[in-house]
Amino acid sequence: MKQAIRQLLGDFLSAILFLVVYGLSGNLFAAAAIAVAASVAQLSYIWSTGRRVEPMQWMSLGLVVVLGGATMLTQSPRFMMIKPTIVHLAVAAVMLRRGWMIRYLPEIVLQNVPEPTIVAAGYAWAALLAVLGLSNLIIALHFDFVTWAWFISVGSVGAKLAAFALQYGVFRAIVRRRIAQPAT
Repeated sequence: MKQAIRQLLGDFLSAILFLVVYGLSGNLFAAAAIAVAASVAQLSYIWSTGRRVEPMQWMSLGLVVVLGGATMLTQSPRFMMIKPTIVHLAVAAVMLRRGWMIRYLPEIVLQNVPEPTIVAAGYAWAALLAVLGLSNLIIALHFDFVTWAWFISVGSVGAKLAAFALQYGVFRAIVRRRIAQPAT
């Protein structure tokens, strides 16, 4: 669990910094600039240490640079409302890569949960993010800011937390059942 959280924080550091800076300052330009700089610095560090840059990290950099730049140029509230759709759909597309989830799982899960189950869970995450992205687009285009803010902060986050809890429970049950079985 700690490994997965550490990996996700690393993958989405720039997005987290954007939210923190924007939340504290209300300055869209500064938040986007800091997110872009952090993303470039983070991948430069990974690259310079000789480690492999994962597809999710490349996708994160691309999204931050492109969407951060567009945010700085447009400074449009409607664009900000539509932006999560672009992010959700881009992440969903990367999650269609077979086995993407493996690097986020602890060894005990990798040893006890069948790979097809892990792959299916990865595809389920891709489907969830695609549905959330399309739902966001509809809400951003047809509803007011308050409805959108509720959806993106409560509905979207709640759906991801529920999916995480479900996956954790299923994987935990599989691991416990496999460990409890006598070796044959």
